[in-house]
Amino acid sequence: MPPRASKRKATASHNSSSVTSADDSPTGTITGLDNVILIAPSDKTKTKKTDRLDTLFDSYANCSSGIIDPEGIEALCSDINVEHTDVRILMFAWKLKAQRQGYFTRDEWRSGMKALKVDSLSKLKKGLPELEKEVNTPGNFQDFYSYAFRYCLTEEKQKTVDIESVCELLNLVLGSQFQSKVDLLIEYLKIQSDYKAINLDQWMGFLRFCKEISFPDLENYDADLAWPLILDNFVDWMKEKRC
Repeated sequence: MPPRASKRKATASHNSSSVTSADDSPTGTITGLDNVILIAPSDKTKTKKTDRLDTLFDSYANCSSGIIDPEGIEALCSDINVEHTDVRILMFAWKLKAQRQGYFTRDEWRSGMKALKVDSLSKLKKGLPELEKEVNTPGNFQDFYSYAFRYCLTEEKQKTVDIESVCELLNLVLGSQFQSKVDLLIEYLKIQSDYKAINLDQWMGFLRFCKEISFPDLENYDADLAWPLILDNFVDWMKEKRC
């Protein structure tokens, strides 16, 4: 059946806001909604959540750089009543996959906060205990421990971290689990003179030592195995200390 003739007045075709019916269109489609973007409810929810995250990010970001800098992080910590030196802030950086120590980009903030399923300060504060549990699972802790070292590499092509910083970091990330071992390892690191800095292989060796070696007898430590030399020296120092 051929399309029916339009009954609209001729002037109606000049009205840019009018919508032509399916019968009036030569193709049988609605032609007046070409520029309308339809957003599904789920997309609207995602957009609103992103907007909330961006608003929160902007409240701490440096206006010039457009990123959250150390000052902004301290302000954030103050608002959630957590010291900026608290290990949970390092865990938060790990969750954000922050690449630069003391700085959060907008993309890092968005992805990390979404992964935590939080979009407000109150939710973030409540979510920190769960984040701590997540980090301390066997599957995640080694990755977090490695990240903590890499997070301290602040210069391009930097491969090592100075002894003083390593001691602080050891106490921060391992102190709660292996306090007696960490205390003695830190004591040794501070008095020894062979190493001014620690590399990633040595750093990972510290974790393996704490997890695997009986203490304080050190009976299952085998120097012939692939331990970093600094740990061989530490064990020798421990044995001498006991005599």
